[in-house]
Amino acid sequence: MVSPEQIGVREFEDYSLVIDARSPHEYAEDHLPGAVNLPVVNDAQYAEVGTRHKSDKHGAYLIGVEYSLRNIADQIKPLISKYGKTDRFLVYCFRGGKRSRLWADNLRTIGFQVDVLAGGWKRYRQWARESLEALPPRFKYRVLAGPTGCGKTRLLSALAAQGEQVLDLEALAAHRGSLLGDLPGVPQPTQKSFDSLLLHELRRFDASRPVWIEAESKKIGNLQLPESLFDCMHRSEVIHLDAPMTERVQLWREDYPHFAADPVGMVRKLVPLKPLVGGQLLSAWQNLAEQGATDALFESVMEGHYDPCYLRSTRSNYRRTEVHRRFPLQGLGPQALADAARELATLAHIGDRIRESDAPIDRGTGDAPP
Repeated sequence: MVSPEQIGVREFEDYSLVIDARSPHEYAEDHLPGAVNLPVVNDAQYAEVGTRHKSDKHGAYLIGVEYSLRNIADQIKPLISKYGKTDRFLVYCFRGGKRSRLWADNLRTIGFQVDVLAGGWKRYRQWARESLEALPPRFKYRVLAGPTGCGKTRLLSALAAQGEQVLDLEALAAHRGSLLGDLPGVPQPTQKSFDSLLLHELRRFDASRPVWIEAESKKIGNLQLPESLFDCMHRSEVIHLDAPMTERVQLWREDYPHFAADPVGMVRKLVPLKPLVGGQLLSAWQNLAEQGATDALFESVMEGHYDPCYLRSTRSNYRRTEVHRRFPLQGLGPQALADAARELATLAHIGDRIRESDAPIDRGTGDAPP
């Protein structure tokens, strides 16, 4: 089992409060699931104490403790006083040292039960990395593949609404996984934070049930998938989706409204593709954008770049996969996807029962891309 007991603490959800005693910038990079940042020293104080420590350790400890006691006191009435004497807290800092002890000693003085994470966030990070290698092979995945705009992410949401286990990597990564995948105004998490979010999701799953996941490359925006998960995905059953081009264009208009409003800005992002698609096609996209022919632009970009790219990627990455299924979608609206999710889940569970007979469960005709 992958459990926090491996690092000497209870399940994180068992604590009434998990306190991250580190500075705000450390917390922002990564933190334990559900942790609240109650810094012993803030970023400016942390820098001041660190600078002072290089030349005057005693003076650094004096101002460090002064800041710490004031900061802890500021949290007692507004937050800590809300908890009862039977509540149990978990406290950690970078290595489980002085900053953790400052919080823990004061909380114990009040009468709370307090656990301190030995080794601090550094130990947690080591455990998270080890867990992300050990945990993915324990699940059976069903991978939704298909050209861009065919509703993979929407279908994942519909499957989740049907009670299926879904791992939405793009939601965790805050990125749609392509050159155009940035979410306006939404920064991606750090790599360490993404790893924590991913591990938290994986630990929720039941290994006796399949996990639905979208086909992804090794990187989603700036974030790297764990090698173990990436390898498992490419050994799993693949369901190839497709949808009519008119539906795909409409999906782009709905999911990428910023590009519908600024097609010239969209093509600007596609300029790095010139060596791959050629100057003539890129110029055609620029002309369509300048004319405001957004639907024609979306269709051309999909047919001229994303569809061929999907075929190449699928044939390369899923060549070790033995089971490929086709599942054409007739529509990408909410009701059509809810119906498709219900049918797909039913067919997939039937497929589990008849796998030994190798009976087909395809919802259409023709061969899957590989």
